Amino acid sequence: QVQLVESGGGLVQAGGSLRLSCAASGRTFSSYDMGWFRQAPGKEREFVAAIGWSGGNTIYADSVKGRFTISRDNAKKMVYLQMNSLKPEDTAVYYCAGGVSVKIYGSSTEYRYWGQGTQVTVSS
Repeated sequence: QVQLVESGGGLVQAGGSLRLSCAASGRTFSSYDMGWFRQAPGKEREFVAAIGWSGGNTIYADSVKGRFTISRDNAKKMVYLQMNSLKPEDTAVYYCAGGVSVKIYGSSTEYRYWGQGTQVTVSS
């Protein structure tokens, strides 16, 4: 079974940057589409970014487009989320997710496997 572990969260000032990492285990990782979601206190989980199994197809939520970049290294079984120009509204727990043959990248129900999350806090 695939296991996902996020890291790289922390406290940063507005305008700063963080890079989140997601380490995956499992023999089928390279065939999985991967995504990042986030959930702020009192709010629903929302889509952030996704990347296809080969790394050739990426999509982003409008709220992070131009600021965040998702990437993957299948040889290392890693997925990354580079976050630049961070805003206080980016504060949330960020989750790494994976799924096979995801049809709608922005839909959380398409992903079977989830990490435990890493906290990102952006101060003003």
